[in-house]
Amino acid sequence: MTLDLTRDPADLTADLVDVPSVSGTEGPLADAVEAAVRAVGRFEMLRTGNTVLARTHLGRRSRVLLAGHLDTVPIADNVPSTRDGDRLAGCGTTDMKSGDAMLLHLAATVWADGREPSHDLTFVFYDCEEVEFARNGLTRVQAEHADWLAADLAVLAEPTGGQVEAGCQGTVSVAVTVPGRRAHAARAWMGRNAIHRAAVVLDRLAAHRPRSVDIDGCVYREGLNATAITAGVASNVLPDDCVIRVNHRFAPDRSVEQAVTALTEVLLPAGQPGDPSDEDDAEAPITVTVLDSAAGALPGLTAPAAARFVAAVRAAGGQVQAKYGWTDVSRFAALGIPAVNYGPGDPSLAHTRDEWVSREQIRTMTEVLRSFLMG
Repeated sequence: MTLDLTRDPADLTADLVDVPSVSGTEGPLADAVEAAVRAVGRFEMLRTGNTVLARTHLGRRSRVLLAGHLDTVPIADNVPSTRDGDRLAGCGTTDMKSGDAMLLHLAATVWADGREPSHDLTFVFYDCEEVEFARNGLTRVQAEHADWLAADLAVLAEPTGGQVEAGCQGTVSVAVTVPGRRAHAARAWMGRNAIHRAAVVLDRLAAHRPRSVDIDGCVYREGLNATAITAGVASNVLPDDCVIRVNHRFAPDRSVEQAVTALTEVLLPAGQPGDPSDEDDAEAPITVTVLDSAAGALPGLTAPAAARFVAAVRAAGGQVQAKYGWTDVSRFAALGIPAVNYGPGDPSLAHTRDEWVSREQIRTMTEVLRSFLMG
């Protein structure tokens, strides 16, 4: 297909949605995006896998990187797109083809009135964001073409509903293994019920009051929650282990290591029942095993480019708030690059069957971003 990047970004969103691009199948959409951006004729281009990169060399003192992923979660009978008044519905409308359309439209039109942007620009349209980290197109770019990610500010067009969502939470998932001793349920005194023993861990989780941390005026509210429990082999057997999955969403003032230490102190406080050092539990201590983790990202709003961007959004009536959840801004924060999320759509609609985005919001946010890039 051929994309017209100069048309209404709301209509361009529909064009993108109508090209299915579930993670791993982005090829046709990446081909169309590459061809359309090359046709603009103002960029150095790079294609790696199904990731398309473009950058200017205008000699500006600052560079802004604008990024959006091309993939979606599996389609739920919601492609092609449909329109009902201001609502544009379909898989990826919110997460995040409306953001891609905003960036693609700007790539073609920031020169429309004969002026040039006040920053050098790098555009990154990448694949496999919705799946494991190793497949993420940015992971490949960082490993093979790291110079393409250099910038003074990174803007990810993840859905934020018209606001700036700064930084992001970190995340740690752990398995808490509570050992017991198997026995026949009719002779329970001969064993030790791992599920009953797990109650002390669940009580601690239920009683825990998470922190709220203010960083650069953004309040990050932490969470520590059991998300799954596995135990038992039969209705007449005491289970000899119980495994509780726990997820910790933590504020970006902590490293992954500090977050693991903090959650372990909640789950296994020293000197209390269930602590591995307790004599009664010495032969079978409760253990905590890290399954997955990702660092958070500080908002970095005091950096000059970030401060100017926030000022532009606020001048248009937008607000700044903390990002709840993890996004690729974490990757840029690790590189020392201030990064924010800013894109059309309600993030609570992402990945749902009824995903939709406001056409007017796409247009409005496109113009706010244009104002910043040209100012």
